[in-house]
This record gives sequence, C-alpha cells and structure tokens, in this order.
Amino acid sequence: MGFFFPIILVAGAVLFGNCNILLGSLSDYYHTIMRDVFVAVLCIIAIFLFSYRGPEKKDSIAANLACLFAFGIAFFPASIKEDQLSCIICEVKTYSLLHNISSVAFFLVLSYFSLVLFPKTKKGVTPTRQKLQRNIIYKITGYLMLVCILIIVLYVFFGDSIPGLKNVPVIFIFEWLALWAFGISWIIKGEWFLEDKVIVA
Repeated sequence: MGFFFPIILVAGAVLFGNCNILLGSLSDYYHTIMRDVFVAVLCIIAIFLFSYRGPEKKDSIAANLACLFAFGIAFFPASIKEDQLSCIICEVKTYSLLHNISSVAFFLVLSYFSLVLFPKTKKGVTPTRQKLQRNIIYKITGYLMLVCILIIVLYVFFGDSIPGLKNVPVIFIFEWLALWAFGISWIIKGEWFLEDKVIVA
C-alpha cells in the first residue's frame, strides 16, 4: 500500500476528478474525489498495525501508536492551498494542527520500527550474514525517513520564503519517499529478500 498509495491517489484524481495538477501533499487528496480511497487505505493500514504483534511488548506498543496516528491522519483533514481549489469536491472542516502532529508522529514511529525494532536479534543468537545485510537496509531506510520528516518540517516553516519552491510539491515528494523507504524496510523484514539461509551440516 505504501508503494502504490501515492500513484493511486494521483491517477484517480486525474481520471475521475479532472484534477490535472499535482497537489502539495498526499493529505491534500482527502479533499478530492479520492477522499474515500484516502481514508479507506489509511484505516486498513491502521487496523493492520493494530493487529501486529512483535516478539516484545515494545513492538506492539509502537504498532498501536502508529495505528492511532494513522487514524489521526485519516480523520483530521489538513487544509488545502488556494491554488488547489479546482480539485476540491466539497468543503469540510479542517484540523491542520492535529493532522500535522499525527503525520509527523506516524512517520517517526515507522522510523523507530526500522532503526530500533527491525534490527534486533534474539539473545544468544549469532546474526547471519543475511541478517547483518538486512540491518544495513533497515538503518538506511530509517534514517531516510527521518531526513524526509526533517525536510518536510523545514519546508512547512520556511518554504514560503524560498520563491523557487512555490510550485514544487515538496511535501508530496518526501512523503512518497518516506513511504517507499518504510515499504522497502517492511519487505526486507518479511525476508522476501535476503532470507536467512539454513546451513545443513
């Protein structure tokens, strides 16, 4: 879902909502014809996270927090810029502060998964070569998410002072990149790639 979510939102808005501009963030698509898809996907992700149970209690706590923040993103709409009004299907009350807090917190928890939880190895177990390689990917994707969050926060506070970025969907780009980073981390955690190889004596 993380991989295809941005593509689905953009393609759906263009094909079914005649929204021929790239909006500033993924959350802006809540105001378009893709609202139901936006909310539904986030709710599915939230429920999936709630049902996740890791090897330790801290895994479940992190997943439950991510679940809560995903619901916050879905049900506390962000405001939309005036130059994007052509894509709006109807006006709704917005909760920008709660939405932004939920969004930042959600990605911070995902970063915590990649940087802290995924690299863990059971006590007394020597990590395999594949495990060590997976850990490198977890660290790269985790730090990449943190960089994306930092850039988004800086853009929110200082982006208007940089004229060259006015027409660049900075938040959309780095939200997408952060989602892809976690998607890669989650796929590697599932050992779709770099699976531990059992050596038979």
